[in-house]
Amino acid sequence: MKPFWSAFVLAWVIPVMGFAQTAEAPVDVPSTKIRVYFTPGHTVETAIADEIGTAKREIRVQAYSFTNPIIVQALADAKARGVNVIVVLDKSNRTQKYSAADFTSNAGIETLIDDKHAIAHNKVMIIDDQIVITGSYNFTRAAEKSNAENLVIIESGPIARKYLQNWQKHRGHSQPYRAKSGQ
Repeated sequence: MKPFWSAFVLAWVIPVMGFAQTAEAPVDVPSTKIRVYFTPGHTVETAIADEIGTAKREIRVQAYSFTNPIIVQALADAKARGVNVIVVLDKSNRTQKYSAADFTSNAGIETLIDDKHAIAHNKVMIIDDQIVITGSYNFTRAAEKSNAENLVIIESGPIARKYLQNWQKHRGHSQPYRAKSGQ
């Protein structure tokens, strides 16, 4: 009787509390290439820069902290090659003395600030609607040299499209970044 009662309560409580409404439909990814990296140990910044170097059409970025010069330079190089690069950053990038927001906006990259959340804590890159880079790894030198972090590179159109939908939602409520004067 107890398992039935629990299932009955959950069947009524979960939808009322909104839990069931937040679930995303699963994505079927029958053939997906996934690479996993960890710091310290792997040269994650190089793996990210290499993926950025393969971009042909577009790169979409969401980042909380973004100060790794190798990754920022790879994005600037992609922009110079004609890749459409757009970056959405956490509002903390407005107050840092010199953040990646300054570098990306000065490189002509559309740079937006997501200030609709306590913290815009995503760490995501979507490349050519096919590759997703994500994990705990902030795009910083500390993540590369000092922290215990993980990074996953997923080659999957269906997964990339799901991430892109979320990225577009955040872009929609983000504000253009204005570079600090004197930069």
